[in-house]
Amino acid sequence: MNLQQAIEHANVFVLPAFLTDDRARTLEREKNEEAIGILRDAWMSAPLGSEPFSFDLVRALADRNRELCDLIGEERLRNARGTSLAQRLPDDDIVRSAAALQHRDIADVRRAAGPGLRDMGVAYIQSPVSGMVGGVDIETTSRYPDRGYIINVGLEFVQLGPKSRAKRGYYAYCGMPEQYAQTGVPLANIHQITWKDLKGKAPFRQNHELQHALLSAFETFPYLAHNAAFEDSWFMLQLDGYAESRKAGRIVVVDTRDICRRIDPEVRTLPHDAHPAALETWARRRKTLKANEKERHLGLDDVDLMFRTVQAEFAERNMFA
Repeated sequence: MNLQQAIEHANVFVLPAFLTDDRARTLEREKNEEAIGILRDAWMSAPLGSEPFSFDLVRALADRNRELCDLIGEERLRNARGTSLAQRLPDDDIVRSAAALQHRDIADVRRAAGPGLRDMGVAYIQSPVSGMVGGVDIETTSRYPDRGYIINVGLEFVQLGPKSRAKRGYYAYCGMPEQYAQTGVPLANIHQITWKDLKGKAPFRQNHELQHALLSAFETFPYLAHNAAFEDSWFMLQLDGYAESRKAGRIVVVDTRDICRRIDPEVRTLPHDAHPAALETWARRRKTLKANEKERHLGLDDVDLMFRTVQAEFAERNMFA
């Protein structure tokens, strides 16, 4: 599929309910997801202000694909590979996030980080961090944002400093189609969210008040997330205006997992299967989570744990002014 074909596919509206054959549904899903990837990449790579189409086209196609996936069923999609989830943030975003935390010129951070960001760990600790930042964590019903739903959002803010504590946080549950009252909420074994938590709640895509609040927060302060490529991928396809602000440079995304991997020397000495950069493991090392405790996998709880762990790591590395 080329770009023109992807645009044509996105503009030809096919009601998912009209596709009753399993093979037809699978083929349509595959076309949708291929088109979403092509459109997203073309839009992001086009010069700012000269995009060949509105990003609304991409979000609308993702919405349509989500309806189709509801018909296919989560169990059948569980092992189907997707392309809408980025594995990591681009290097430019890693550099830009460090510059934002340090109130430093991006070019200076890039020089310190070196080719391929091989010395990014040095760049992270070269200048002190300060200022107000936000933190976000979401719980979802799928790995892929063009297939599943955001069902829980946690948001907090903290003034970076050795004794700072996060301000009172905010959390919200978001609904999903009624069919899940019978089939159960996907991935409940991870996040422990049940239909009782979601009943009567507006879906994230229709919760315009929540969307506006999140976008305003992200445009005001750098936001931190552990494995931020996950939140970034979901917001790209589900938060109205996010992709546009992100591309225009009004949103700074900070990946605390990348920070952990680069500045915590213990990461390099622990076995890979111990997942040393996972939030739960990192938090135990920094004693912000007790040895017998587990990560909650619920938005606000995980944001608070992330902030406490980041603050402890920054203090350990003498990164505060």
